[in-house]
Amino acid sequence: MIAKINGNRALALARDVLEIEADAVRAVRDRIDESFVAAIDLLLSCRGRVVVSGIGKSGHVARKLAATLASTGTPAFFVHPAEASHGDLGMIAADDVFIALSNSGESEELVAILPLVKRIGAKLIAMTGRPESSLARLADVHLNAGVEKEACPLNLAPTASTTAALALGDALAVAVLDARGFGADDFARSHPGGALGRRLLTYVRDVMRTGDQLPKVPTAATVRDALFQLTAKRMGMTAIVDDHDRVAGIFTDGDLRRVLERTGDFRELPIADVMTRSPRAIGADRLAVEAVELMERHRINQMLVIDEAGKLIGALNMHDLFSKKVI
Repeated sequence: MIAKINGNRALALARDVLEIEADAVRAVRDRIDESFVAAIDLLLSCRGRVVVSGIGKSGHVARKLAATLASTGTPAFFVHPAEASHGDLGMIAADDVFIALSNSGESEELVAILPLVKRIGAKLIAMTGRPESSLARLADVHLNAGVEKEACPLNLAPTASTTAALALGDALAVAVLDARGFGADDFARSHPGGALGRRLLTYVRDVMRTGDQLPKVPTAATVRDALFQLTAKRMGMTAIVDDHDRVAGIFTDGDLRRVLERTGDFRELPIADVMTRSPRAIGADRLAVEAVELMERHRINQMLVIDEAGKLIGALNMHDLFSKKVI
């Protein structure tokens, strides 16, 4: 049998699901109390690792929480409760904090191992939808992630409850991240691969052009000299520097267009008469994404790189940033 789509019904149902799940998250937000702070204290004082566990849909949420904690400065890993009963309890030590997720708070696999976790000496944080459940009673700290109803029309499939638990887990991870003073550089070290790593780990010095690739002319140069640099170095600009290599100005394609509007032979014009003075510049130790932000904000395609004394040490072009996949 091929199901037929009723567009209006599908849209109405989607809106209902989103509304129910949004209400569930708001309810958890309004319910947060000192137990949340107690959970943060346990995680911050943990001398071992954070072990996160759950089964079924709660297991998926638990895996995500463990991954989020691990990537934001809190060593954490997931343990399947059924596997824990068959040897993986050996991965848990007295200095650890164990986070157990179960909407009912009565998941057999979890309830069976928690007395052993407690006996090992690990602290226990439970995240359930029932404060009176076995799991909640065993916990050192209980976080209430209960929901009024599931978003499933049958009120059976875990939907709103998993969303609430996921959001509460994120709140826990972010609060711990903030308390640790975990910053962008720390995040970059945990995410060296992919676009995120490139954005957070690439510095201006890694992208800038230097040496023979760097277009520059002295302040005594002419427009002819500047044109040669524009053509040869293909950066759409040339820097103008004094006798000590300090930046005096910049001459760009835009400046050239303005010069072309003049009558007569412009080639022998002193470059100092037509250059843009006090150009935008950046230091080599700044993040490349900061250079991108400055270039986009000021609507420029090139930027000079200078040292603390104002000396020219490099230059950036928007195409270089594209090629390095910073953008």
